[in-house]
Amino acid sequence: MYPLRHVAAVALPVIGLLAPTSPAWAEWLSDQQTIMGTVVRVELWSDDQPAGKAAIAAVMEEMRRIDRTMSTYKQDSDVSLINRNAAQKPVTISSELFDLIARSLQMSELTGGAFDITYASAGQLYDFHRKIKPSEHALAKALPAINYHHILLDRKRSSIKFSQIGVRIDLGGIAKGHAVDRSIALLQARAIKQAIVSAGGDSRIIGDHRGRPWVVGIRDPRQEGKVVAALPLSDAAVSTSGDYERYFEANGMRYHHIINPTNGRPVNGVRSVTVLGSDSTTMDALSTSVFVMGVEKGMALVERLTNVEAVIVDANGKMYYSAGLERR
Repeated sequence: MYPLRHVAAVALPVIGLLAPTSPAWAEWLSDQQTIMGTVVRVELWSDDQPAGKAAIAAVMEEMRRIDRTMSTYKQDSDVSLINRNAAQKPVTISSELFDLIARSLQMSELTGGAFDITYASAGQLYDFHRKIKPSEHALAKALPAINYHHILLDRKRSSIKFSQIGVRIDLGGIAKGHAVDRSIALLQARAIKQAIVSAGGDSRIIGDHRGRPWVVGIRDPRQEGKVVAALPLSDAAVSTSGDYERYFEANGMRYHHIINPTNGRPVNGVRSVTVLGSDSTTMDALSTSVFVMGVEKGMALVERLTNVEAVIVDANGKMYYSAGLERR
């Protein structure tokens, strides 16, 4: 294991490694595109170039499909339809979206509400591009709508309803992880055995890098482009949440996109959280949850879970890591 001091957030693409000598028809193929508001990158090993390129294209299309369905920035997405209508009547949704929302609610229960997709009821009041934050009055008015118990799911009808006016959901804390997992499943169905798929801070690896581990760079949350440590990984999922992804500063404060559901304000006390486990959907939600919970409660949650590790950087730049990483 590489040293992990001063760890901040996952920085991709993966640091390149030399592959063993292989037949001319076998090679690493890669592509990256901007989808879901972030950089999506795929790299895989294939002994059939057309088949490998087709696999990468399938991943990119899957990412676009999920973006069309789950983006709150697209007015015709299924999530936007829910936000417009679910307070008035049940909205019928796909089994995929139903299951992901149900999984979000399970994460809410697991984390004691630290993960809550209804945070968007107040989160929508922030505009990080225009550097706009809500007034105290607007925030107080929005807070009663933040409560995952307001989400009513009917599995028999595959429908969702909100129990209160003003509720709004956002799957930004879990949808990218879901997209990565779906993409990995597509690659595995095409018999791809060595690959990495990443969408922003969420990555999942299948296999190794031709006999060596993949190396995922860890960056400093206050110095873009600076890699301060590296994690050698195989067959793993890794997710990072950081206060540097979408933010603005005003009056000496940093306003960022990770919102505390209890008060509708950006979380203080943590700069970044990186979690490692087996699937990206869970890791995506967990990195957000641990960020909201803070060092003590967040790390306690990680230690209760099986085969999950974490690295947390607090507001002072001090690093904390889970017992499993410490033993390494």
